[in-house]
Amino acid sequence: MKLKVLSYPYVVWIAVFIVVPLALVLLYSFTDGDLEDLNFTISNFRKFLDSKYLNVLWISVKLALESTVLTLILGYPVALIIAKEKPSKRNTMIFLFVMPMWMNFLLRTYAWLTLLGKNGVINFIIEFLGFKPLDLLYNDGAVLLGMIYNFLPFMVLPIYSVLVKIDNSLIESAEDLGANKFQIFTRIILPLSIPGIITGITMVFMPAVSTFVISRLLGGGQYMLIGNLIEQQFLWVGDWHFGSAISIIMMVFILITMAITSKFDTQKEGSGGLW
Repeated sequence: MKLKVLSYPYVVWIAVFIVVPLALVLLYSFTDGDLEDLNFTISNFRKFLDSKYLNVLWISVKLALESTVLTLILGYPVALIIAKEKPSKRNTMIFLFVMPMWMNFLLRTYAWLTLLGKNGVINFIIEFLGFKPLDLLYNDGAVLLGMIYNFLPFMVLPIYSVLVKIDNSLIESAEDLGANKFQIFTRIILPLSIPGIITGITMVFMPAVSTFVISRLLGGGQYMLIGNLIEQQFLWVGDWHFGSAISIIMMVFILITMAITSKFDTQKEGSGGLW
């Protein structure tokens, strides 16, 4: 009975800050008009079928997929390198890798403005070497770079957490049977790390497809992604009904991704490092 009483504050917290807001978003998405005179309709979802909004969704998904693939290509070797180190060194490397995440997300993104700007550090070096400055800001490349930088840890950490649990005896047995390093990687390490890869893909793709800060700062307001569209509807246009409908659509993306992740995330507990 005491334990049940202790759980009440958490139930209240969940109800006030999760259930009620979600219910309001769902209500607004299927209605129009003022709060005192709501009319149920699906016109908000039909409105999203307009080609200009579908194009925004396409650009958002395209950039999110590109950033996810690139973070996987960059992040997997990093996770592999860290996982094969000794525990003491491994912990230090993880600490150094995670430490930049303690800084505010907005400040981390702002830092790239000083690096990529026309008078930034990179162009200063380019001009010092005798070349013409480059337009590094306000384009797809800058937005993509910002996504990769901010979301790379979300790819590395899940993969690392799986790699570090692979039993060394599996590697040793494969070596005793004559397998080379390529065969060990493709037949043992890579298959066993798939749950971490799927989790990493989920953790990178979802914030990337819904981001609005990165595209606003590094894209210079020229790029309207789905996150910017939702922000615009709530803060500037004042159409909370359409904004809620877009939010529900994005929530469906999240639920589908979580369902896929749960099917692949069957990694069994292991022990030890890779080598």
